[in-house]
Amino acid sequence: MARSVMAVLAPDVVRRADPQALPGGAATEVRGAREVARETVYFGRRSRSAETALVNGAVGVVVAPHGRLLYALTCTVEGDRIAAFEVIADPERLRGLDIAVLGGPAT
Repeated sequence: MARSVMAVLAPDVVRRADPQALPGGAATEVRGAREVARETVYFGRRSRSAETALVNGAVGVVVAPHGRLLYALTCTVEGDRIAAFEVIADPERLRGLDIAVLGGPAT
C-alpha cells in the first residue's frame, strides 16, 4: 500500500497536522514522500469513516464517524501529485470550516 500512496505524492510533499490528530510526540509537520507515505499507511485505519467533501470550497476529506467530525483534510495538488496536505483536528478550527460532504466514502 505504501507504494500506491507514494505514486500520488510529490517527492517533496509536506504533511501538516494539528496535534489533536496525532499520537503524543508525533511531529506536526512531516516532509518527503517516503516519510509521509509511511505515516499515511500507519494512520490509514482512521480512513474507514472518511468521506470526500468540499472543505472551504476545495475538494478534501472529512472523517466523521457516527456524524461526529473528528478531522478534515485539505490538499494542495500540483500537476498530478499531492504537494501538501493538512489534517485539521482542533475543534475551534473545525468549527470555522465550511464543509459540504460530496457523497460516498473516500476510497
